[in-house]
Amino acid sequence: MIEEIRSLVENYRSWLRDKTALREVNNYVEITTPFLDRHNDFIQIYAQKRDRDFLLTDGGNTIDDLESSGCGLDTPKRQDLLRSTLAGFGVSLEQGALVVHALPENFPLRKHNLIQAILAVNDLFYLAQPYVESFFFDDVLAWLDEKNIRYTPNVSFRGKSGYEHRFHLAIPKSTRAPERLVQAITNPTKDAAMTLAFAWHDTREVRPPGSMAFAVLNDREKQLSAAVSEALDTYEVTPVPWTVRQTFEDRLAA
Repeated sequence: MIEEIRSLVENYRSWLRDKTALREVNNYVEITTPFLDRHNDFIQIYAQKRDRDFLLTDGGNTIDDLESSGCGLDTPKRQDLLRSTLAGFGVSLEQGALVVHALPENFPLRKHNLIQAILAVNDLFYLAQPYVESFFFDDVLAWLDEKNIRYTPNVSFRGKSGYEHRFHLAIPKSTRAPERLVQAITNPTKDAAMTLAFAWHDTREVRPPGSMAFAVLNDREKQLSAAVSEALDTYEVTPVPWTVRQTFEDRLAA
């Protein structure tokens, strides 16, 4: 058994060596690894010899890719998650790039840590759905704060059926506008729209007269389907596509 496992370990090492390619790029050596990112492209890192050690970096590609895909890291919560993830691998963030420093004797380990950090950051922000949902909600709150729109987060009301329904936000009544309930929908499917529509239909009769409902819809990565808008319109829930949210500011700020 030991010899069999030893052979498998050696095969793994051979695979790493044979599938790794090197080339010089300016003052760096580009290392193309056999590990794949979320696009199924080979992960590339860059090494540069310094006076006493080596600098290893992803060149900023990991963060740039996330931000270009609509997952910005511009909130304190996201920054905290990123830093804690990187700290677990001994990797630091320097001007948007993931960076480690290595000595000749620990170069393989530090290179491995950087690759694992790149994979972990991708997993953290794109495969962990609870985080993604939380991040979109944070974006909605940040937008309301920026526009000085007052709100109460995470409110629950009992509907006429006796069921409790939770809404992400309640904007209180003013002299110019009625109460408004707001739901942020990260993945705007017809099912998600119908769930909100039922909650609003069950709740509106026990809310103050004239109360309104809004659904802020995440359309950054895919176009909203007509079925989503139709489901919301049928139950008088106003759809607010995220990419054109500015056109709804007056109705929420009043």
